[in-house]
Amino acid sequence: MGSIQLVTQQQEEPPALHTRAMDNLQYIRETMERATAFTAISGWGLVAIGITGVATAFIAAHQSFKNWLMIWLADAVVALLIAGWSMDRKARATHTPLLSGPGRKVAFSLSPPLLAGAILSLVLYRSGSTNPIPGLWLLLYGTGVITGGMFSVSVVPIMGLGFMALGAATLFAPAAFADWFMAAGFGGLHIVFGVIIARRYGG
Repeated sequence: MGSIQLVTQQQEEPPALHTRAMDNLQYIRETMERATAFTAISGWGLVAIGITGVATAFIAAHQSFKNWLMIWLADAVVALLIAGWSMDRKARATHTPLLSGPGRKVAFSLSPPLLAGAILSLVLYRSGSTNPIPGLWLLLYGTGVITGGMFSVSVVPIMGLGFMALGAATLFAPAAFADWFMAAGFGGLHIVFGVIIARRYGG
């Protein structure tokens, strides 16, 4: 009498351990990036700021320096109001705390270069050496965007590099081209990168 052999159905092998581990690591990495990046920067807000920047450059051209300065300072106030309103609106829409840890880091990283620019502009104005001011603004604003952008989405520091490049070019170019550089920076770069942020990062 032959022996009875039990035939067991071959079970499918479970997914490889390293595959599951890699999936878990990717999920953890993406979660940490969302938690540590400030994503409330509004692309459409930057577009609006860029439009006012182009208009301001057109209005300020061929003005006396005092009027030029007043016009650009007024635009800075308008830009600040647009940025605050648009970021608050985006933060509410995405349920992101505006004054979260990353948000505070962006603000604190952006502020020192802007403060340095204000102080140096005052010194240059009092000394009568006003030609470097447009390049100084572009350069230090770009520096602030890079340092603050390290806590935001990856495209923001790239925009800062663009501002720094324009600022350096403005400092070495004839003063007659300053308004064109200001329009390209505070107008054009804001519009281009605003559209990129709006399309890639939800508005």
